[in-house]
Amino acid sequence: REAAASGDFEAEAAHPAASATLTERPPAPAAPTAPGWSGPDMGAPATFVLLRHGETALTPEKRFSGSGGTDPELSPAGLRQAEAVAAALAARGTIQEIVSSPLTRCRQTAQAVADRLGLDVRIENGLRETDFGAWEGLTFAEVRERYKDDLDAWLASPKAAPTGGGESFATVSRRVAATRDRLTAAHAGRTVLLVTHVTPIKTLVRLALGAPPESLFRMELSAASISAIAYYADGNASVRLLNDTSHLR
Repeated sequence: REAAASGDFEAEAAHPAASATLTERPPAPAAPTAPGWSGPDMGAPATFVLLRHGETALTPEKRFSGSGGTDPELSPAGLRQAEAVAAALAARGTIQEIVSSPLTRCRQTAQAVADRLGLDVRIENGLRETDFGAWEGLTFAEVRERYKDDLDAWLASPKAAPTGGGESFATVSRRVAATRDRLTAAHAGRTVLLVTHVTPIKTLVRLALGAPPESLFRMELSAASISAIAYYADGNASVRLLNDTSHLR
């Protein structure tokens, strides 16, 4: 996992579903149906458009940047990305509500979209990034040099937490799963923009797919990228989009 984890440290997550143990895959629903192919009409799903915030000064340097650090603002490049994704979402015209992580980089990105769409931004604490503890602001190489044993343990198990009181990915997965359940119940049949971070987005995608924990190290998620998941009333989910950056080209 080290090679994969040495990419974007704002969130390289590996974890199980909240209802499973840390070593087992989440149970699949009995005899699941493919939405649109068979089975009863489940009605309109709750659709979450997942937007990763724009770049900060730490993003291109690939430094750990979670919820326990300096809470950086968007860089000039990040502000341009936020405007570009706002224009793209306004052109699609499907977003009905906006929910954001409390961290500054997400609130700025969400506000750029809200200004275009004439919507308010609601803050959801459960969408915040992992707390990386003493690793906040450091590169992978710097963490390897200073905290080798802790880093090795973190790469090997979702139970392991970063040095200095950070959050394990198992802890983050429980938080994100609870947030998902709360939001899907509140927004059935609606399309909601969730402006958040790499770990929460990868967590939602992994859980929707029922994929093993190591799948999180095999996803690319760029700054200001768009992903989407639809959640149906029978508990099934459909991943509709992952890491779309066409609006930035």
